[in-house]
Amino acid sequence: MGLIFLIKLLFIQVLDDTYERAADNNAIRKVVQVPFRGEIYDRNKKLIVYNTPVYDLYITPRKARVQDTLRFCRIFDIRKRDFDSLTTIAKRFSKVRPSLFLRQLSKEDFARVQDALVDYPGFTFSTNARRTYQAPTMANALGYIGEISPERLENQEEEYYQQGDYIGVTGLEKQYEDVLRGQRGVKYMMVNSNGVEKGAYKNGALDINPVAGTNLISSVDLGVQELADSLMQNKVGSIVAIEPKTGEVIAMASAPTYDPFLLSGRNFSKYYRTLALNNLNPLLNRPPSAYYRPGSTFKIIQSLVGLQMGVITPNTIQGDGGSPMHCHGHSALNLRGAIMQSCNGYFYHTFKRMIYNNNEPNLFKKSAIGLRKWDELVAKFGIGQELGIDLPNEKRGKLPDVDYYNKVYKGQFTWKFSNFYSLSIGEGELIVSPLKMANVAAIIANRGWYIRPHLVKGIGTYGNIDPKYKEKISVGVAERHFNVVIDGMMDVVNHGTGTGAIVPGIQVCGKTGTSQNKKGKDSAIFICFAPKDDPKIAVAVFVENAGFGGSASAPIASLIIERYLTGKVEREAMKQKIIATSYEANVIPTGSPVRSRVDSLKIQMYKSLKDGIRNLDIFKGNYYPKKVDKPVPLVLLPGNPETKKQ
Repeated sequence: MGLIFLIKLLFIQVLDDTYERAADNNAIRKVVQVPFRGEIYDRNKKLIVYNTPVYDLYITPRKARVQDTLRFCRIFDIRKRDFDSLTTIAKRFSKVRPSLFLRQLSKEDFARVQDALVDYPGFTFSTNARRTYQAPTMANALGYIGEISPERLENQEEEYYQQGDYIGVTGLEKQYEDVLRGQRGVKYMMVNSNGVEKGAYKNGALDINPVAGTNLISSVDLGVQELADSLMQNKVGSIVAIEPKTGEVIAMASAPTYDPFLLSGRNFSKYYRTLALNNLNPLLNRPPSAYYRPGSTFKIIQSLVGLQMGVITPNTIQGDGGSPMHCHGHSALNLRGAIMQSCNGYFYHTFKRMIYNNNEPNLFKKSAIGLRKWDELVAKFGIGQELGIDLPNEKRGKLPDVDYYNKVYKGQFTWKFSNFYSLSIGEGELIVSPLKMANVAAIIANRGWYIRPHLVKGIGTYGNIDPKYKEKISVGVAERHFNVVIDGMMDVVNHGTGTGAIVPGIQVCGKTGTSQNKKGKDSAIFICFAPKDDPKIAVAVFVENAGFGGSASAPIASLIIERYLTGKVEREAMKQKIIATSYEANVIPTGSPVRSRVDSLKIQMYKSLKDGIRNLDIFKGNYYPKKVDKPVPLVLLPGNPETKKQ
């Protein structure tokens, strides 16, 4: 028996290291070090997003002594109940180990309170970093970081994040999280039986230093972006500018927007709640996610598809005879004239020719066959598809097909051309985003191809991007068909409905559009590119409740083009006039029964969400109260004195 015990002791103490490792784990603490996130630059290497040192306040409950709680709360600008709650949580975690008490105190806050800490033993500071912005611009596209949710923490593919870590929630911060976050470091500290740190283990020989995240070089021109944001003040809508030959996004403005700095500090929750309950939905990144009918801008696609199918030629002359839609006093036009005058009748007949371009005698079957072919060609322009931009939450939009109409009309061959002819002028069930129409302008500028729009032109270095953002995609329309369409777009700007887009010394080619809106004034749309030869920029401007694209959106596009191609804006008076212009939206009076009911409903839903404020994008601005037949748009004007109260 003695021999057996000796052999077992030899095995435990010499051969088996299980207990040795267990003892080490009780004496050595592994401390994870979070690296700085990568910075974000514009296309000219101007800094857009960087990291500012901040300070986290930790409490060790057993050591903590606070004689005057109210004074402490005044110094750190917190409420007494918050102090009690945070202290209780820290004690439950550990009485002898440091626990996070206050997060992200600024340098100014730290300078103000550090001298007072001598009166409060048990409180210590740790250095961290906060996202900081060169200018309050491009907030929706950049996105923001926030504390990781329990769901994402639980469902992460690799065990990288810990509770309390920050992670990209929206925009580029989310899309490029894996490269921006960097690599964590590890520091091993010796601790005593109470968990108190006693120094570095083996003098730090086993420590691994953190590696900062990789920087992003965006395709955005910061000067153009700031101009775009300023032009959309007091408006609801979008501006998207793309470099046609590369697919690089030059500017992406969403209005209304918010100050990104306010979502990067201690007041995140309070400010986010205000934004989430705002009926103008400033958190929505409208360029890839908002829905509109394309209106007359869609006639450009109709022209190209009609030419490719061979149902029209540049010299085809059509009027509005037999059409339920008219040409505004023009009895007959060729294709170039129809584009310039935006002739509804011309495109009604063109669309009808495309749909009936087959030998099937039955009109119902004929319509289904024609629609399938038409859908196939239009989809190549990205309509009803995801373009694949490097942003989360891109919406497909809608390109109605045979299955859709079979469902609407409850069966096959129960509908025909007369049920969907409004598609001919970009109305009806057709839905697009501003990003898609900017890409359409780039397709026309390139005479038939595009590269997927993207916001990052370099991960660490220029050109280091996903290969899919270098691939040319053809839309299947012969290059020769673009000449007449481009000439028509040139006429739109020089002599037609888009003269507001004229830029001195630069030939702009564009198309106006009016997107029907049952809830108020129509949305104004303008798409264009410039110069006509060797285009450098393609632009789409959407302004809600503005009425007409030629007067509201075209001038905005002209200033964006001028700023990008010349490096400055000479027409300062025009710029200031646009900035000062506001377009009235439908408003439910503050304090009305419907208004109060909706606000109450939103607040109740807000409080009930398990994941807190992160899911509030479900609020889209419409609510169907009882005894109301139509959706009620909920909008508070920026200038309304009740807005802040609400």
